[in-house]
Amino acid sequence: MTLQQDELAALSDRVRELGDRAAINELLDRYIVLLDNQDENGFDGSWPSTVFTDDVRMIFPVGACEGLSDVARLHFVAKNRFDRSLHVSSNHIVTLDGDRARVRLNVLATHVHHPGPENRPNFDIGGYYEGEAVRTAAGWRLCTWAFHLVWSTGPGPDGCPLG
Repeated sequence: MTLQQDELAALSDRVRELGDRAAINELLDRYIVLLDNQDENGFDGSWPSTVFTDDVRMIFPVGACEGLSDVARLHFVAKNRFDRSLHVSSNHIVTLDGDRARVRLNVLATHVHHPGPENRPNFDIGGYYEGEAVRTAAGWRLCTWAFHLVWSTGPGPDGCPLG
């Protein structure tokens, strides 16, 4: 190869890497937004396929699951324990390895309790997600996903503080 061909090949590799990083970051952002607005009009079992592989394995403090239907159900049950929520993510780290990538991001979330006779303060959490994404025919999807709680304030979903 000539120097010019080498430069073009390196540039092509860099463009692919940047495209992959952008697609994975969009995937992570889509998931974080879906945490707050999926199932707005009742149970929606279709949204997980826009984020996860068919055989996804997920571990959360509230439970573990495998497969798209289990993911949809776990999120639906967890979300409905609150009136509404707002999740914000930052510090997305993507480590590419061909058609696979390790990902990690920090998250802060506020969960507002359903109205009731007692005026409970919000349940706020901080932690991080980590997992693995794979390139599929439909684009990048998460095949493993775990949430690690670092701290929480206010009463949890059952009305009691965690920990």
